[in-house]
This record gives sequence, C-alpha cells and structure tokens, in this order.
Amino acid sequence: MAKSNDQDILKELKSFDTPSITNVVATYPGHPLCLGLYNPWTENWYTDQSIRCIYPELGRTVGYAVTCVYGLPDPGYSRLTFMDVIDALDASPKPTILVFQQKYPPEIAGKVGLAGGNMTTAMKAVGCVGAISNGPSRDVDEIRPMKFQYMLSGVTAGHGGMAVHAVNVPVSVAGMDVCPGEIIHMDENGACKFPADRLDAVLTNVRALQKEEETRMRAVRNAKTAAEVRAAMSGHAYTDKKGKK
Repeated sequence: MAKSNDQDILKELKSFDTPSITNVVATYPGHPLCLGLYNPWTENWYTDQSIRCIYPELGRTVGYAVTCVYGLPDPGYSRLTFMDVIDALDASPKPTILVFQQKYPPEIAGKVGLAGGNMTTAMKAVGCVGAISNGPSRDVDEIRPMKFQYMLSGVTAGHGGMAVHAVNVPVSVAGMDVCPGEIIHMDENGACKFPADRLDAVLTNVRALQKEEETRMRAVRNAKTAAEVRAAMSGHAYTDKKGKK
C-alpha cells in the first residue's frame, strides 16, 4: 500500500505537465532544481514519438508502474494469463499504470488490438488508471466513458491469439525502460518515469521550478526589446550566465 502522504503527492503531481516533471527529473542536469537522476540522452526514461495519448481531454495521469509482456501463444510456455496481470495490479500500491510491451512479429505488430473494453474494465476494477504500450489497442469508444487513459501506437479493430509471457519484469516501451514500482507521469506530451523513493523530491523541485519559470515568463512578456528578453532569460539553459546564446 502507498503511504497516505505519497497519495497526496501523487495527487498534486497531476497539477504539473509531464515536460515539467522531465525538467526536474533529468532534462537540465546543470540546473540546481534538476535532480539529474539520468543522463538525459543516453538513458531511456521517457517516451518517444512512436506512441500518442488517446484521451488528451483526461489531462495528467500518475501512478505506480505494473508491467507485463504480451506475444503470440507459445506451446512451450502457457503458465501465465491475464488474471496474473490483474493479480499484480491488485497487489501494487495504487493507483497503477500498466506498461505492457508487445512482442509480435513485424508483419502483425500493427494489427494487434490488444487491450479492449473487457480488459480495461477488469484493470480499472483493481485500481488501474491508465496503460502504456508500444503497440495498438481497440474499443476506444467503449473505453472513453471509463476515464481510463491510454498511450498507444494507434488503434486497430481486431486481434488473434495472444498470450502473457511475463509479469512485473523490466520492459521497454516507446523508448522508455520501466521497472515495476516506478512512478509514471503522463499526459498528451508523453510519459516519463522515476523511482518511487524520489516522489517527495520531485514534487518539491517541480513546485520551485514552476515559480521560477512563472517569474521568468512574466519578465519576458513585459519585455519590449531583445536586450530585455535576453536579460529575462539570463541564466536559463537556452542562454549562458551572461544571457548570450
């Protein structure tokens, strides 16, 4: 179970967009408010352009990662089912976000409408609020009223046989490597992850960063000349400490 204070933090983190969270996690490691948890270019801690937010009107979604891998049925391995995914979601601190990596042959990867209305209803019943996958899904019209967020490569109407190959293992989805229990923050810009034990630090720093940026943007909006814009932007990553490019 997540601590009550952690629940408050998760709720407040929804007040900030995902790019702001990435700024604090790793984007500008030279900035005093950046935690520098990863090398921003060499480590896979946020999603790329290969997937998109299906319901941008839902706003930001935050939760604990539960992971699984799906692929074609394997006669030599049929130990796991979707119910094992449900058990993992149920056992996790809440809310959860399912990150499911699809491992299908290239010729069918774009036609796997994997998580439809039935699966989504079951996931939501055990505290899951969203899902991220490197492939498509389906039933987006049926799922929309559920207020359950998806980030997918697209949508497609059907699927064939499919099987769970692993549950709660490290996965890689759309350029983001995720381990079970990490925090996922996502919105229409994409998703990023960070360790759950940095929840408090991320919130503290993103609050401070937002105030800093509000002050800077107020000065930029009031500027009338390039020199005034340069002065307002001085010290930001876009300029050096002297306000030069």
